[in-house]
Amino acid sequence: MPDRIASFSAGDESFYGVVADGGMIAVSPDFPQWPTLREVVEASELETLIQAARGRSVTHPDGSFRYDIPIPAPEKIICVGVNFPDRNAEYKDGQEAPANMSLFVRFPRSFTGHGQPLIRPKASDKLDYEGEIAVVIGKGGRHIPDAEALDHIAALTLCNEGTLRDWVRHAKFNVTQGKNFDQSGAMGPWLVPFRDHAQITDVHLTTRVNGEIRQDDRTGRMMFPVARQIAYISTFTTLVPGDIIVTGTPTGAGARFDPPKFLKPGDEIEVEAEGIGTLKNGVADET
Repeated sequence: MPDRIASFSAGDESFYGVVADGGMIAVSPDFPQWPTLREVVEASELETLIQAARGRSVTHPDGSFRYDIPIPAPEKIICVGVNFPDRNAEYKDGQEAPANMSLFVRFPRSFTGHGQPLIRPKASDKLDYEGEIAVVIGKGGRHIPDAEALDHIAALTLCNEGTLRDWVRHAKFNVTQGKNFDQSGAMGPWLVPFRDHAQITDVHLTTRVNGEIRQDDRTGRMMFPVARQIAYISTFTTLVPGDIIVTGTPTGAGARFDPPKFLKPGDEIEVEAEGIGTLKNGVADET
């Protein structure tokens, strides 16, 4: 397994640490100068955390903690839409692949951690899944060249970019509402430090619902590869350490079935990518 670094909570306390067999090794008490993994990423010290956990015993056994989203308060979460060839065809509008990528933003509150339920809101029963890989920016900048863009990544994680399909069509121009219901998506379970470009250039990505494969593709087929995403986004906004780019989902979301297969309480969704791991979540109704 790759080295894995997670944010987690036990009782009323929040920690970060290194994932080990049988649980978590909390290392955050050793580094009060870095309150969260966002500050660790900004200091370029993920490897220091891994070294700090070497030879140490589990501090929080499995079952005694809950996973939080890895970066608790990123300045920006920017999502890339319609980034696989078959996704473009799903729109059935006769248009060729666009020259530029579609982008939208999400708020941290719209995500929950690994093992926690996605919340189907009172306002809609059309909650859908979108399995994706997310990259965490480690070195910020503006006007980052494509050739240098991957060197700005600190770590990788997974995202279930849950969407309320009717609410993304509430207005003529935007999707913001349907992408930002509280806890409608998930991120995690952990960060995998980014050490080699091969970790993102052609990675197998799948999404399963109740064990059934719904999405299955490779990042090598993206219309806008991750390097292009970072370069393009940094043209109009300054990327800073801890920013998250959610890189796009393959075809196969529930809305595209006939009839649609929206999520309901009791469902289990698994987003898996080779070299990163598996993000698992159930579904619960808003109370």
